[in-house]
Order: sequence, then structure tokens, then C-alpha cells
Amino acid sequence: MISASHRRDGIRGSAPRPDDHIIVLFGATGDLARRKLLPGLFHLFVAGLMPDRYRIIGSARRALTDEQFREHARQSLAEFGVSKPAGRAWEAFERALSFGSAEPGSTGPLVAAIQQADSDLGGSPRRLFHLAIPPASFEPTVTMIGAAGLAEGARVIIEKPFGTDLRSAQDLNGALHAVFDESQIFRIDHFLGKESVDNILAFRFANGLFEPIWNRRHICHVQIDVPETLSIEGRAGFYDQTGAYRDMIVTHLFQVLAFVAMEPPTSLDAKHLRDEKVKVFDAVQPIDVRHVVRGQYEGYRGEPGVAAGSDTETLAAVRAEIDNWRWAGVPFFLRSGKNLGASRQVVTLGFHKPPVRMFRTSETAVQASRGNELVIDFADPGSITLTFLAKEPGAEMTLGAATMTFRYQDSFRAANDLEGYERLILDAMLGDQTLFTRADGVERLWEISAPLLNNPPPVEPYAPGSWGPEPSLGRLVAPFRWHLDAGSTAMKHATARAGTNSSAALPTKR
Repeated sequence: MISASHRRDGIRGSAPRPDDHIIVLFGATGDLARRKLLPGLFHLFVAGLMPDRYRIIGSARRALTDEQFREHARQSLAEFGVSKPAGRAWEAFERALSFGSAEPGSTGPLVAAIQQADSDLGGSPRRLFHLAIPPASFEPTVTMIGAAGLAEGARVIIEKPFGTDLRSAQDLNGALHAVFDESQIFRIDHFLGKESVDNILAFRFANGLFEPIWNRRHICHVQIDVPETLSIEGRAGFYDQTGAYRDMIVTHLFQVLAFVAMEPPTSLDAKHLRDEKVKVFDAVQPIDVRHVVRGQYEGYRGEPGVAAGSDTETLAAVRAEIDNWRWAGVPFFLRSGKNLGASRQVVTLGFHKPPVRMFRTSETAVQASRGNELVIDFADPGSITLTFLAKEPGAEMTLGAATMTFRYQDSFRAANDLEGYERLILDAMLGDQTLFTRADGVERLWEISAPLLNNPPPVEPYAPGSWGPEPSLGRLVAPFRWHLDAGSTAMKHATARAGTNSSAALPTKR
């Protein structure tokens, strides 16, 4: 295990505090608000990161009293919150909660609640609207905010998916820009709020050991792999119209790819970092449908709400190519799906193999080792593992597989962590767009996706609990192999003990 020498003394540290705020949660009674947003806002308050003065206004089409909304929030925190609703902290937070229903043509209760919050806070508090609502409601809700005169000086958080193709993304951007300036728009991707995703930038650019080898001369392929054990979990109405590619790859995995592949920005402010991300997207070639695998787990068509004979993919795997000087010729393999063998979030960088004929290699090493790999596990709390060959003890020069691992949970205080949504909401209150996606970047990703969306290959069945349809997935990644593999016993054991054994190395492929 590799330890980090620096340890923070507190979650708050020298972090800036936002200005006074009125936060409006559209979809406040929905699942996202219940599981993430309300618990996250309370955790920010307990951590001392909320504004000195603030109000949180829940909004939905169904009207609630302030007392009913406070009880809803209390239950959400009790079930899902890191910080539980008790004591003076909860009493103070509860007093900041109110409710104002709203729908197009009937915004009176919401406007009244905002006016009351303005009066209570005094001064000129900022407004932040969080649209935790179905994508079909984004445009009418934004139009409603503008028509009610609430948009001036405000900021808006838009959830994913941001469109379903290039035309719909352009239409949604047009509707947003009719009400808000781009500087007011925060398109959220909670993957980018993860500490371990941000650590990709620190790992690359703050360490002279790695940046010189972060290119096609040393790296032969990259995998970004996010399998899930969950099925669609009763979300057929959304998922059957969306599928794994739109839900995960174009939305999340390409954003991670940009962090892995970008050139060093001149600074980590929003403009420079997002400029470099968009340059990566500009260099990504349109998806070649010959390098795509679409899978559907057996039994999906029997799920309640799924259309008969549905061709929606529950797994998507693509080979992406970046045509620039750093990455030309290096394939990037992106895979995500439902009902698979494990839930993981892993970036794997495979390095070119040097000639090793001079060495004797043990049978175990030959079976287990695939050469040098750098594996970044960005599922919270995250880890970084380097695999390499080393001399085995003994009189002869025989090689065996070895690993070095850095784990967040062993090296930093877990209590200091902010969950992805918490960090991104804080950034939005501060007006920091660094970890939010930009209009041109979103549209470019839909543009390169057009060949796949317009002419998708047929779905192939796969067994629940497997790693997807074979031999198609093996052919896609050949001559390499997936780091996460159904046939690896070591992989299964490592998954079971992940996060509990500080000395456990991430598995090698067998």
C-alpha cells in the first residue's frame, strides 16, 4: 500500500463560503431529491459550507404545506443522509425549508415563497434553480422561470440526459439561452464531482513521474468500464426510451475520457479546463458502428413497462478513436451496462510491453500478468493501482506479477469527503463552472454519436450476472483483454472485499 503524507484537518478548511442564497428544488418530492439533494444540502450545512443565510424552497406540481415538506425532508435525511436529522443542526436547517408549487401558467405559490424568502433574508440573495425533473420537463420549466421574471441574475442546474441526439440538444440549448446566459447554466454530471475523478488531473499533471509517459508512445489502449449489477429497477418508462449508450456513455463515460485524454490546461479555472475538454471531444472521431456492441440482458423484455420486442440496449460498448498527436492510434474502449457481474467504475491504461525474453517468468506470472497497467478505480472512495513485474525471491532471476496501490480511504480522512452532488451544488452556488459541461461540448458528443444512433447494430442477449455478450465483447477489445473479466476468480474475490482490505490489490486478468 502507498500512503499519502498530507492529511487535511477539517472538511471546511479554507473553502470559500457562497453568498446568501435562495435554492429552489424543482422535483423536490422525487427520488433524486430524496436520495441525494436534500441529504446533500444538509451535509453541506453541517460541514459549514452553506451560505450564512439561505432558504431552500421545494417545488412540484403537487402542493405541500411547509410542514409537510419539512417532514418529507426529515424522512429523506433519516433514510439516506450521512448526517442525520437531529439536534440543533436539524432544527436550524428545518427552519430554512419551505414549499411553493408551480407549473406552467400557475406560478403564484412559488413566486410568493421566493418573495417571502427574499424578505426574510434581506439584501440581495442569489437564486439557484435545480431541475431534478424528467428531461421532457426541462424546456417548459425553464420557460416558466423566465415568464415569471425569476431568471435575472439566477443560476440553473440541469440534470442529465441533456438531449437524446444532436437536434434535441441544440433545441434545449436554444430554449435555455432564451432565458439564461451560458454563464448561468450548470449542466450537471455527478461523475465529475467525484474526488477520484478529479484525482486523475492531480495524478497526471502534479507528478512528473507520469505525465511524460501519458501518450501513444507508452500507452497502447485505455478502458473506461462502468458495469452495474442493478437491473432497470422499475425505471422502464425512462430506460426503454434511453438505453445504456445515452444514459451512461455519452453522458458520463465520455466526460471521464476527457479528463484522461486532455492536454494540460494553463490553469484549472472553468474556461481553461473546459476548453481542453472540448478540444478532446473535437478530436474524437464519429463512432464507427462496426466497433460497437449492444447487449440486452435476458428477461429485459419481460420487465414491467418495457415495450414488446424492445431493441433497447442494456449494455453498450464502443471503441473510440482520438485523432490528435497525443493519442492517434490508441483505442479507448468504453463499456457500461445493467445486470452485470459486478458494480465497478474503473479506468485502465495499458502500457506497451517491452521485450522480456531475457527473463524467466513463472507460470503464475504468465497467466496473471498482462504487463504494465495503471488502474484508476473511481468508485468512491477510489484507488490507483500500478501492476508490474518484479523478481521473485530465490536464486534465479524469475519474474512474478506485483502491484502498488494507493487507496483514498487509507490515506485521507473519509469524514472530509463530499459526495459528488454535494460538491457540485456547492460549486454552483459559488458560480464555479469548472466541473460542469458546456453547450458546445455536449453538442459535439451527440454529433459524433450520430452514426450509432442512426444505424445501431442489433442487440445481443446476455445472461444476467455475466459480463455481456460474448464473443462480441472479446472481439471488440482484441488484441487486448478487458480488465474486468467474468472468468477471473481473483476479480470476484477482490470485488467482494473492495473497500475493506487495505492491502488488497486490484485483480489481474486470467
